[in-house]
Amino acid sequence: MPHYDLVVLGAGSGNMLLDDELAPLRSAVVEPDRFGGTCLNRGCIPSKMFVVAADAAEDARAAARLGVHATVEHVDWKAVRDRVFHRIDPQHESALNYRRENGIDVYTEAARFVAPKVVRVGGERLTADIFVVAVGSRPVVPDIPGLDTVPFHTSDTIMRIDEVPASTVVIGGGFIAAEFGHVLGAFGSDITIVQRGPRLLMEEDEQVSARFTELASRRHRVLLDAVVTSVEGDADGVTVTVTCPSGDQVLRAAALLVSVGRRPNTDRLDAAAGGLDLDRHGHIVTDGAYRTSVPGVWALGDTANHFQLKHMANAEVRLVRHNLLHPEDVRTLPHKVAPHAVFTSPQIASVGLTEQDARRDHIDHVVSVRAYGDAAYGWALEDTTSFVKILADPVRRTILGAHIIGPQAATLVQPLIQAMELDLTLDRIARDVLYIHPALTEVVEQALLGL
Repeated sequence: MPHYDLVVLGAGSGNMLLDDELAPLRSAVVEPDRFGGTCLNRGCIPSKMFVVAADAAEDARAAARLGVHATVEHVDWKAVRDRVFHRIDPQHESALNYRRENGIDVYTEAARFVAPKVVRVGGERLTADIFVVAVGSRPVVPDIPGLDTVPFHTSDTIMRIDEVPASTVVIGGGFIAAEFGHVLGAFGSDITIVQRGPRLLMEEDEQVSARFTELASRRHRVLLDAVVTSVEGDADGVTVTVTCPSGDQVLRAAALLVSVGRRPNTDRLDAAAGGLDLDRHGHIVTDGAYRTSVPGVWALGDTANHFQLKHMANAEVRLVRHNLLHPEDVRTLPHKVAPHAVFTSPQIASVGLTEQDARRDHIDHVVSVRAYGDAAYGWALEDTTSFVKILADPVRRTILGAHIIGPQAATLVQPLIQAMELDLTLDRIARDVLYIHPALTEVVEQALLGL
């Protein structure tokens, strides 16, 4: 039974843990899939590479509003796909070999706990003084009659297809539906989105969610308050039966994308057999330092939290590494807020409280909304739909939340994230900082001044 100082389960964010500071430890990594995890292989990075290509196509088609009359003659899906994965796929073998060449044992079969701090990997049992569990998550496959009888895609597979389907039904209205609806639609697929709720991106601020739903409905067929009741295969693809407020509808499409959320992989790990406490969603319960219910076992990333954000997992890796190296100085994550972005069209970024959160929790707040078109660069863009929305505490004069829909949203929100983390007042960030004219950041400045 091999014994290690440290075993890391999962080579996504978990692989980042093993830097030079931990080199003296006898360590192992267990990863039955590809090094790099979801983000590198099936998530953030390849999807954004597709989004950039989709944005280029959409920008060309929309350029007539600027007096530039352009057409998109052809989108070479295979060329886009191969450009993406010819860069990404070699990273797995490179990372695996790098670990082995530097004295870290790598196991490429799945691990399952058989007892606290004991895992079975293939025919071996491994023990360790320290385990870090970072086994990630996977797409949820809903229990829809007939779904198991037809070919369908999730975010794990949709980017690897050989050609853009002539039509696609997308089940779900969250991040993945928004991003891949944009990508496939920009590349020529006729998109129908089936969403259970009354709007797309329901977790966003209501005003942002409503605006995005309005804009998406101009590009795609969007069915709201709709439930898929059955799926069948046919000669041309799939037939999807949907119950809507107006009655049942039958949708026919060449492809089906299921994007209704993700679940942690703790069931595949048999975390309960390892003595690890789980919450009702299957995430491993940790304290603020990412210690689990078993001493010497830590957990991070999608395994341990609901954020499903790579930048949060990166921060957790840095924290756990510090805590492993400095047990006398165990720290908790210092970040007050968890920002995110949706790389769809238009781009969306958010941090902190939404207005519906503030109302629900009876938090006193004031709101400022400023349209992109109110700033000079918004004029240049001929933008009529984008805006910046900021919520603030009227007593402390600090930002409670910020929500942006429009070009460069994920970049524009960054100074607001920093202001929230550093507890800066509106007065300081609105008046004590120069905003470049006529950059798009003036929209942020105007929203702040409006408060």
